[in-house]
Amino acid sequence: MASVTYDKATRIYPGGEKPAVDALDIEIADGEFLVLVGPSGCGKSTSLRMLAGLEDVNGGAIRIGDRDVTHLPPKDRDIAMVFQNYALYPHMTVAQNMGFALKIAGVNKTDIRTKVEEAAKILDLTEYLDRKPKALSGGQRQRVAMGRAIVREPQVFLMDEPLSNLDAKLRVQTRTQIASLQRRLGVTTVYVTHDQVEALTMGDRVAVLKDGILQQVDSPRNMYDKPANLFVAGFIGSPAMNLVEVPITDGGVKFGNSVVPVERAALAEAQKQGDTRVVVGCRPEHFDVVNGNGGGLEKADADKEAGLAVTVNVVEELGADGYVYGTAEVGGETKDLVIRVGGREIPEKGSKLHVVPRPGETHVFAVSSGARLT
Repeated sequence: MASVTYDKATRIYPGGEKPAVDALDIEIADGEFLVLVGPSGCGKSTSLRMLAGLEDVNGGAIRIGDRDVTHLPPKDRDIAMVFQNYALYPHMTVAQNMGFALKIAGVNKTDIRTKVEEAAKILDLTEYLDRKPKALSGGQRQRVAMGRAIVREPQVFLMDEPLSNLDAKLRVQTRTQIASLQRRLGVTTVYVTHDQVEALTMGDRVAVLKDGILQQVDSPRNMYDKPANLFVAGFIGSPAMNLVEVPITDGGVKFGNSVVPVERAALAEAQKQGDTRVVVGCRPEHFDVVNGNGGGLEKADADKEAGLAVTVNVVEELGADGYVYGTAEVGGETKDLVIRVGGREIPEKGSKLHVVPRPGETHVFAVSSGARLT
């Protein structure tokens, strides 16, 4: 096994001026599961292909363990890649597909068979070893592609959106299998996905990319609780964090008819940058409902107009809880908000909720730079 280091690795495609990956700096520990996530075109697949040797590195370096592999061909890097489209040979059986790389490497037939059978047992593929890929489901084909990677016993696994061709239920099931398999094998793994739920549930750490630039690399919990900037805040979490630009006032920020207390240091930092307003972020589960209409917290009549008035447009009922999608007037602008409510406290469509962000659960970002202030 080995660690992986991106040392200011840069990729500029021929004819392009802007780097597809710009000075990527990440250290991935031995045995770690790192997920690269971001929107389409952010450079995550390019980063993976640079590590695989399928893309040139125009600046910086890439190391696997102590070896500089920046300009080594893929076959000399001791990596195994699992692709989105499985890339199986249709004319070969499952066993032949899984053992093909070993056959090319000159490993004897008995050893190949032993390794293939061991991998098949781990992946629950034993009964399919003599079938061709066309006789398998999408999930089984993906497990064959995983098996082909496992038998090679590489130093690093690379996975490029391996679950995107599967249906929703199978995707959830397979991501659990991949995560537990990686923990059991202890092989350093770099995994690319555009699905941030997949990223948060699978990775030891998550790296968020935007326009080829690394925005934040952190544990899923820290990424969710302390996003480094507005982009990460809006990208990580499902539904996304509510982000509202509000004026700074004495003791906090003006949120509708309420003043929400936030850290004084954050407001001082914003004012130092010349901002009179800040962007406040609040997760859907961190709003308190302050009127009786939608359940939530019963308050005295005098409080009924407190907080921010949200008109309920759509309600998603999920059983245990529900998500209210509504609109509110903030600073003369109409803003879309998402609020999580209890499953038995679902408001009527068209009704009004008054909500306030829970103190201590807000995130404050600078309007000018987008950087986190709290």
